[in-house]
Amino acid sequence: MTTSIPWDLYRTFLHVLNAQSLSGAARSLGLTQPTVGRHVSELEASLGLALFTRSQTGLKPTDAALQLRAQLEEMQHIAASIERSAHGHRAVRGTVRISASEVVGVELLPSILAPLRAEYPELAIELVLSDAVQDLLGREVDIAVRMTQPQQDLLLAQRIGEVALGFYAHKDYLAARGEPQNLADLANHSLIGFDLETPFLRAAGAKLGGWKREGFAYRCDSNLAQMALVRAGAGIGGYQVGLAARDKNLVRILEKELHLTMTTWVAMHSDLRHSARCRTVFDALVAGLKAPPLSRGDPEWSRPGAG
Repeated sequence: MTTSIPWDLYRTFLHVLNAQSLSGAARSLGLTQPTVGRHVSELEASLGLALFTRSQTGLKPTDAALQLRAQLEEMQHIAASIERSAHGHRAVRGTVRISASEVVGVELLPSILAPLRAEYPELAIELVLSDAVQDLLGREVDIAVRMTQPQQDLLLAQRIGEVALGFYAHKDYLAARGEPQNLADLANHSLIGFDLETPFLRAAGAKLGGWKREGFAYRCDSNLAQMALVRAGAGIGGYQVGLAARDKNLVRILEKELHLTMTTWVAMHSDLRHSARCRTVFDALVAGLKAPPLSRGDPEWSRPGAG
């Protein structure tokens, strides 16, 4: 097996794996189809492995190809991180990749990032919006806004504070269905919740006295979609208290019984502390998320502390 294989061959392989066709990979890479085919053949020859078989629906990856995928995707993340670092190490320019939940990314970050980009026009921001925890150590992203405390020693983390979660319904829904007076009354209402259960949701269900999947009339793993359902009058669902305060049509339900808090952190790999672009964005996120709620209309954080 060849010991020195060009990265371009691996990159082409990943694009073919994702597109499941030479033509689709060629379009995404900006190469010709024969060039993509030659790259795959060269990689197969270098590795001594068959990576694809042809089928009626396109190229089907072999077991060997699927086993290589995770390692090569990690290499791709590291290569992208090196490239971003090289462009932005000395000056506030280049790309910074940020991960956050859908709600934070849509409702909170734009008002922080827009003025930052105006101040540093050579910055490029990539947002990865997902409730999944992105890998900072593996450099999938540069900076993460998380609702759980980072555990890895190699991360630089700043605690923002506690954000309150409550349960709300549109006033028109309550006018038609009545407002529940206790937890037992929820059985007579349309509840909005998650489809897939996570450890956090199991703990929350236990604390909230039966807020469980089987009782939900609407099930969705997107927090944004759940919030939209609440605003549309579909039923009762979870909402960040500060965000709900923006909409005067929303009414909080059983405040004492249905109440949760989540701790918010901003984190990045400690190696990036000397990167001007990453440190500038990190500091802007910390300052912006700690800004007084009355000036931003955002969640009312508890007194923040350093992480």
